[in-house]
Amino acid sequence: MKRRLDLRLAAIIISITTGILIMFTAISILTNHYHIAMYQQQTAEGHGIDQLNYHLEQAQMQSIILTCILSIALASVTGIYVARRISAPLVQMKQAAERMTRGDLATRIHVDGEDELAGLGGSLNELALQLQKQEQLRRSMTQDIAHELRTPLTTLKSHTRALEDGIWEPTAERFRTCLHEIDRLIDLVTELEDLHDMESPEFQLSLARQDMSKLMERAVLLVKPMYLEKQVELKYTSGPPMPAMVDADRIHQVLVNMLSNALRHTPMGGRVRAELIAENQHVLVRIEDNGHGINPDDLPFIFERFYRGDKSRNRNSGGSGMGLAIVKRLVTAHGGQVWAESRGANHGSCFSIRLPIERTGTVPIQA
Repeated sequence: MKRRLDLRLAAIIISITTGILIMFTAISILTNHYHIAMYQQQTAEGHGIDQLNYHLEQAQMQSIILTCILSIALASVTGIYVARRISAPLVQMKQAAERMTRGDLATRIHVDGEDELAGLGGSLNELALQLQKQEQLRRSMTQDIAHELRTPLTTLKSHTRALEDGIWEPTAERFRTCLHEIDRLIDLVTELEDLHDMESPEFQLSLARQDMSKLMERAVLLVKPMYLEKQVELKYTSGPPMPAMVDADRIHQVLVNMLSNALRHTPMGGRVRAELIAENQHVLVRIEDNGHGINPDDLPFIFERFYRGDKSRNRNSGGSGMGLAIVKRLVTAHGGQVWAESRGANHGSCFSIRLPIERTGTVPIQA
């Protein structure tokens, strides 16, 4: 059970106050009893009222002085103990935060207990872990960008040098190769710009009530020639209208990216099945393939930009690594969810997108 820090501090303050009152009461009783006993003894010896006044005064003075001294000692010891118990983890957290700012993201905080301080220490540890992951992704992204740019630029340089030195004849085929590499660079820059625009605060969707069945048919029609070229079967059966408040162009981009991703990871002779399912207030898009599947260790990261489970794949065989990142950003902007499931090696995978049907406002369905 979690213990609240404010309740513990209140209990300490109440305990100190109670201790002082008990101590004052005990000292008063003892000193008064002692002096009254002495007065009774002196009265038997013939002393009068003056001695009684003297003993009462001494009893009060002694009880007040002893109570003051012992109260200061009790408050000092307890205060130092509590201050150290509270400040020690805070100092440790401050030092850990300073190490994080210097780049030591592997630092962790050890805080005992189950109160708010322990929770704060756990939150800082989780923050350090997430920062460490983001730093690793940032470095990987920088390396991937450099690799993606270097490959076509190196090809263009070698082709141009060979043409300049007269080693190659300037044939149409070689110019097409150079144009292909230039297109790769343009596509990469365009994808980076798209992702940057989607993550900016100014990014907005043009929402309208659209028929998801027609959007799926449009995407299937666009990618069908690529499937035929690779001899992969694409199965989609058109169903009844499924209206939803979406940005038609952006959802078309999502569907094309998902179908292209399924084709990329499905071998020749394989099959891909796409379907739309009505789920209460949502539309579920499912795209299944019988390709090589996804490694379970890669599932949490496949929607990160530039992430590739198989590091040996290049852009031609593995894509730019940004298609799924764009998909996730667009689906999230629509208030939906996207996830992937793997059926194991060589048993394929399934990507699912859940989009809400209703949004604020009503707009007629556009054809």
